[in-house]
Amino acid sequence: MSAIAPEVNVYVGPGEIGQSLRQDVASGLQNTPKRLKPKWFYDDRGSRLFDEITRLPEYYLTRREREILYSESAAIARLTCADTLVELGSGTSEKTLLILDAINQRGTLQRYVPFDVSEATLRTAADEIAERYPGVGIHAVVGDFSRHLEHIPKGGRRLVAFLGNTIGNLHPGERLEFLRTVRSTLTEGDWLLLGTDLAKDKERLEAAYDDAAGVTAEFNLNILSVLSRELDANFDLEGFDHVARYDERQEWIEVLLRSRYEQTVDICALGLNVHFAAGETMQTEISAKFRRETVERELGGAGFAMEHWWTDSRGDFALSLSRPR
Repeated sequence: MSAIAPEVNVYVGPGEIGQSLRQDVASGLQNTPKRLKPKWFYDDRGSRLFDEITRLPEYYLTRREREILYSESAAIARLTCADTLVELGSGTSEKTLLILDAINQRGTLQRYVPFDVSEATLRTAADEIAERYPGVGIHAVVGDFSRHLEHIPKGGRRLVAFLGNTIGNLHPGERLEFLRTVRSTLTEGDWLLLGTDLAKDKERLEAAYDDAAGVTAEFNLNILSVLSRELDANFDLEGFDHVARYDERQEWIEVLLRSRYEQTVDICALGLNVHFAAGETMQTEISAKFRRETVERELGGAGFAMEHWWTDSRGDFALSLSRPR
C-alpha cells in the first residue's frame, strides 16, 4: 500500500513568528523581573542542543517517560479505542511511534495529527510517519498553542497527547487556561494523555537542568544568540551565567541567566536599551514538578476526569489518561 500524502495546514507564517518574538521580548525585558519565553530556545541549534540534553545521564525525564510508553502503550490503545492520535508539540514525533504502533497493532489507526509551531520540522516528521504507516491519513497543523488549538481536526475517536512535561513550562494560570482550551476542543469519546515530571529531591532536579558537561548552559545561553540574530541585539554570551535552581515552595525548577557585571544591551530592532545590574537574573524557563493530587486537581479544574495514572519503575515521571467531563 502506498503512503498517503500528508495534509499540512499552516496557521503561523514567518511574519507572525517574528512579530510574536518582538512582542514577547519587548514585554519580557521591560518586566520586573525580566523574563523570556522558553519557546524561543528552539532555533536549529537550540533544537540540536535539546536533543543532546535528552541523552545526558542527568536528564532522566525522556528515559522515564519512554519506559512508561514502552510498558503501557498497548493499554492506552485498548482503553481509548482511539483511531486518531493528536500530538501537541510533536517535534520529530519520535516518542509517539510507540503509541502509533500500539494503536496500529489493534487495527484501528486511521489518522495522525501532529501539531507544532515549526513548519519545517512538522513537514519532515509528517513525511516520515506517512512512509511508516501507509494508508494512515496524516493531517499536520502548524500553529501556536495559545491561538490555534481550535484548528485541530474534528471527528473520530481522538487521543490527544501532550508529553515530555511540556505543560510544566507554563505558570499555574497559564496551565489552567491551556487545559481549558484543550478541553473545549474535545468531545465525548476523546481522551487526553498528559506527561508530567514528579516532585523529587532538589539535588537530582537541579542536576537535570545543570549538567556536568555544560550542555544545558549552552542551550540556555543560545536564546541570547537567537535574540541577537533576529532582533539585531548585541548580547555578549560571556557576560551571562547559566543558573538552575529548585524553588521548593513553588515546586518548580527556575532556569535563569545571571549578568556577570553591570551592562546595557542594545536591541536595535525594538529600539530598546536594556540595563542589567551586576548579578541581576532573567528567567528563561520554569519547569514545574507535580504530585498526583496536583495533576488530578488541575485537570479537574479544567473539566477533565483523570481515570488512569502510570509511573516509571522509580516513580520519577507520570502519564495520566483523562476524559472530558
